[in-house]
Amino acid sequence: MNTEEQDFTDPRVLRKKAEEQLKRKQGGENRLKETDVKKLLHELQVHQIELEMQNEELRQAYVSAEEALKKYTLMYDFAPLGYFTLDSDGNICDLNFTGAEMLGDKRVSLASVKFRLFVSEESHAEFDYFFHKVFTTGAKESCELTIGYVNNPLRFVYAEGIVTGDDNRCLLSVVDISSFIISKHP
Repeated sequence: MNTEEQDFTDPRVLRKKAEEQLKRKQGGENRLKETDVKKLLHELQVHQIELEMQNEELRQAYVSAEEALKKYTLMYDFAPLGYFTLDSDGNICDLNFTGAEMLGDKRVSLASVKFRLFVSEESHAEFDYFFHKVFTTGAKESCELTIGYVNNPLRFVYAEGIVTGDDNRCLLSVVDISSFIISKHP
C-alpha cells in the first residue's frame, strides 16, 4: 500500500506514520543535546501558556457577546414600537412582538407576508410612494398610514424606513399614533 492510499484520517495510523518519519529524520542527524531539549521544552511550555491565555480571552469575549445578544434581543423584541424588516418586494422578513401585535397576528404567521396587505386601501398610494422612495433615494423616509386587517381595528401609524446597504432590505419602524389622532379630532 503506498502513501497515497493510506487513511490519514485515522489518528492511530497518522501517529504511527509520523513516528516512523521522525525516526528516519533523526537517524541521519546527531541526537539533540540536553540544552536543546530544555530550550525546546521551555518554548513548548511558554506556547502552551499563551494558548491558555488566548483561550481564556476567547471565553470572556464569548460571554460578552452572549450578554450583548441577550440585551439587544430584549430591546428589539419588546420595544414599544413595531420593528419590521422588509425585502424589496415588501415581504416581511422579520419583525418584533410589538409589530406582530400591531398587525394582529403571531410573528411566525407573518413571515413572508406582504406588509401592504395590512395597509388600508386609503393609505395604499401613500405607502407605495413611501416604499418606492425609500429604495430609490437610499435615505430615511417617513409617512403616516392607516393599518389594520380583517377583525383588527384600524390604527393610525407613523412609519420611518431606511434601506440597508448590503442586503437591500428596508428597516421599518412603526409607531401607533392612534391616541394622538383621536384626541386631536374628538
